[in-house]
Amino acid sequence: MKLGLGLDLYRAKTLEVPVDLVQMCEGLGYHSVWTAEAYGSDALTPLAYLAAHTSRIKLATGVAQLAARSPAATAMAAMSIDHLAGGNRVIIGLGVSGPQIVEGWYGQPWGSPAGRLRDYISIMRKVVSREEAVVHDGTEISLPYVGPGSTGEGKALKSILHPAGEIEIWVASGGPLNTALAAELADGWLPMGYGNDGWSTHAPAIEKGWRARGGPHDGFEIFGSVNIDITDDVRAAVEARKPLVGMYVGGMGSRDSNFHREAMARRGFSDAADRIQALWLAGRKDDAIAAVPDDYVDSGALIGSADRVRSRWDAVAVQKGLTGLIVRSNTDEGHVLAAEITGARDLAADDPGGTNP
Repeated sequence: MKLGLGLDLYRAKTLEVPVDLVQMCEGLGYHSVWTAEAYGSDALTPLAYLAAHTSRIKLATGVAQLAARSPAATAMAAMSIDHLAGGNRVIIGLGVSGPQIVEGWYGQPWGSPAGRLRDYISIMRKVVSREEAVVHDGTEISLPYVGPGSTGEGKALKSILHPAGEIEIWVASGGPLNTALAAELADGWLPMGYGNDGWSTHAPAIEKGWRARGGPHDGFEIFGSVNIDITDDVRAAVEARKPLVGMYVGGMGSRDSNFHREAMARRGFSDAADRIQALWLAGRKDDAIAAVPDDYVDSGALIGSADRVRSRWDAVAVQKGLTGLIVRSNTDEGHVLAAEITGARDLAADDPGGTNP
C-alpha cells in the first residue's frame, strides 16, 4: 500500500507550506504529497516550492480544477515543476469541480464536464509528448481555437520545453461516466466516496474504461484517503469533524449538483446526506452539523489511540482495489504510524537512495 501525504492548504487564510512535515514523510517512504485548490491558494505553486526542498517524493495535485487554466497551461506548469524537481516526479490529478465554482469563480460555462475532461487529458498528452504541433478537434476544447471571436490566425504549436520525465495524469471522480473515462485515459484514479464496497460499486465503470482502452492498464493506481486523529477522546474528535462534513455535504455545491452529498450517499448514508443538505440550504447549519452520523465520521477515519488505529486499520483503510492511501493526520505520530503499519518506513530504510517511489 503506497502512502500519500494530503495537505489542505487551500482551506487556509494564509499560505504556509509545511516543509518539515513533507520532508519527514519523504524520509518515511511516502510515495507522494498532494495539494488542492478551490477558490483560495492554487494547487501548483506549493508543489514548485516543495520541489526545491525534497528529492524523491512525487509532487501531486488532488486536484487541479479544469476551469482554473487551459490544458496547455497545466501541461506547461507540470513540465516546469518536473524540471525543477529532477524529472518523473509530477502527478497532475484533475477534477471538474462544480457549477458554483466553474461559473461563479472562473466565469466559464459548466457545459459537458465529461467531454471537457476527455479533451483536456488528450491535449495535455499531446503537449507533453511533443510528437507534433498540437491540433485537437474536441467537443468542448479545440486547438487552434476557431470559435466565436476568433481571428482565424491561431497556429498549431509544439512545446519549446522538453519534458524532464513522465507526467502522470490522474482523474478524481465519483460518478460512472468520469470514472470510466479515468480508466480509459488516465494513469490513476482518485475516487470520491469509495467506501468498503467501493470496488463492487465502481468496477463496472472501471472495466468499461479498460475495455475502451484495449485492456486493463498495468500500473493503474487507485488512491483512497484516510484521516488519522491520534487522541484520547474519540467522542470529541468525532464531533470536531462534523462541521466540515456538514459544510461539504450540505453546502459545497447546489441543491442539484453536490458531489460530496453523492459521495456520502454512496457510502450508505443517503438519508443522512439528504437531511444534512436540506437543513444546510434552509439556513439551519447547526442542525445540519448535528445531523452528521457518528458512524459516518468514525467509519471513514481512524480516530483514537495508536492501538485503536492499529486495530481498525484493516477495516477502515484496506479496501479492495486501492493501491494507495492519501493520509491526513493531526499529529506527526499519525503519519509515522501509517508508515509503520504499511511497511513504507521499512522500505525507506532499505532504500536510502530514494528509488522506491
